[in-house]
Amino acid sequence: MTLSVICPIYNEERYIGACVESIVAQDFPKDDLEVIFADGMSTDRTREIVAGYSKRYPWIRLIDNPKRIVPPALNAAIRASKGDIIMRLDAHAAYPSNYFSAIVDAHRRIKADNIGAVCKTDVLNKTPKALAIREVLAHPLGVGNSAFRTGITVEQEVDTVPFGCWRRDVFERYGMFDERLVRNQDIELSKRIIRGGGRIVIIPDTYSTYYARETFGKLAKNNYGNGLWNILTVWYTRQFDSLSLRHFIPLMFLLSLLLPFIAGFFWHPLWWLCAASLAVYTIAVSIISARIAMRRHLNFFYLVATFFVLHLSYGWGSLRGLFKLLFLKR
Repeated sequence: MTLSVICPIYNEERYIGACVESIVAQDFPKDDLEVIFADGMSTDRTREIVAGYSKRYPWIRLIDNPKRIVPPALNAAIRASKGDIIMRLDAHAAYPSNYFSAIVDAHRRIKADNIGAVCKTDVLNKTPKALAIREVLAHPLGVGNSAFRTGITVEQEVDTVPFGCWRRDVFERYGMFDERLVRNQDIELSKRIIRGGGRIVIIPDTYSTYYARETFGKLAKNNYGNGLWNILTVWYTRQFDSLSLRHFIPLMFLLSLLLPFIAGFFWHPLWWLCAASLAVYTIAVSIISARIAMRRHLNFFYLVATFFVLHLSYGWGSLRGLFKLLFLKR
């Protein structure tokens, strides 16, 4: 069973070396492996670094993605690939040596359309702020009830997995990645598979390590985009279940603050509702942050700030998406 690994990249100079080194260290037979990096015309040293690896390892290839966003990169790499199994990777991550073999073995024994593993969160630089961000991005209050983030001990069916690994005929039956979606294209494909009667399974036999943003500015920018594209994904696909309820909770929280605050100018008692929502959230976040701080010996204030930055930027992105719909045509 041959494996094609596809990975969209753009200006990943800081992360691409660790990613490729973890690929080279895989115990999967290299005679049955090809790795295709689809580059969005990077302006840093990303292309140079990948080209250097491709000279040393002929099973590594670099192709162009002039459209510069992820879905066209994935589709171009799929079309250029030859493997029986197609696995997507992310350049912001590293993978243990059994990652490829464990997931391909699972495909041999499980009748599933998409198989993945747990995604652990880490940071490259272990600063107090970065470590706080890492903990929040692995906590259920921070990221919801995603099994691939909170961890599993047994094989189970889920609604999506990180990165994904599919038999080639999945794309013939369910279609390719939706190129209208700058983000959420993997989740949307997973929902399409489930609606078509397919199965998605997560296994406990391996994991990936995703390297998170390490500053509040970068965290806010990334999650603003996630929130924005949650709304746009539903709009473009005309399917509310293209995502899950957890993706809209930050928007609900933000609206619980904004709507009573605005309405309070017309009826002042509504400001108490806004204050109550903020107080309940702050107390919950503070209690959880205190527990994490004591258990992990981390900065309490960075933890609290991370929760606020994560949820408010995500919610603001979703709200911006709602306003953007006023100017979109189907």
